Amino acid sequence: MVELGHVAYYVRDLNQSLRFYHQGLGLEIVGRLFNGRAAMLSGGRTHHELLLIEAGNDSPTQARHAIGTYHVAWKIGDDLQALADIKQKLTIMNYPPEAVSDHTVSQSLYLLDPDGNQVEIYVDNPDIDWRSDTSWMQQPVKPLKV
Repeated sequence: MVELGHVAYYVRDLNQSLRFYHQGLGLEIVGRLFNGRAAMLSGGRTHHELLLIEAGNDSPTQARHAIGTYHVAWKIGDDLQALADIKQKLTIMNYPPEAVSDHTVSQSLYLLDPDGNQVEIYVDNPDIDWRSDTSWMQQPVKPLKV
C-alpha cells in the first residue's frame, strides 16, 4: 500500500494561506506548530493532508526554505518494518535518507528524488489515535533508528 499522505508548503503569509485553504477550500485546521508559524490542515482522511510553514515575506527564492513545495509525503505501510524495508531498498538504489524522524504520530524518512525534490516516506504510529488525542502535536521531533 502506498498512498499520498500530505503536502508541505513554505508560505509567505500563514494567515493569508489559512484563509485560502481553511475558509476557501474548507480544510479543517487541526493544529499549530513552531510557535504559531505553521499549521496542519485536514480534510478528515488523515491527521493532516497539508502542512503550511510560514517562511516570511523576505524568504529568498532559491534558499532551502524557499516559498513553495517543501516536500510531498507518501505513506508506505503500517509498521516500522515497512519503513526499514524501504530504507534498505532505497539506500541500495543510492537514495539514502537525509534524515530519519519520529514525529510521535508517524515515523519518517526524508530523502531526495532524482531531481532533488524532498520526499518524506512514512508510517503512522498505530498507538496514537490522532482523531481524539492531539497531544502528539506538542511533542518534539525525535531521532529514530530504523
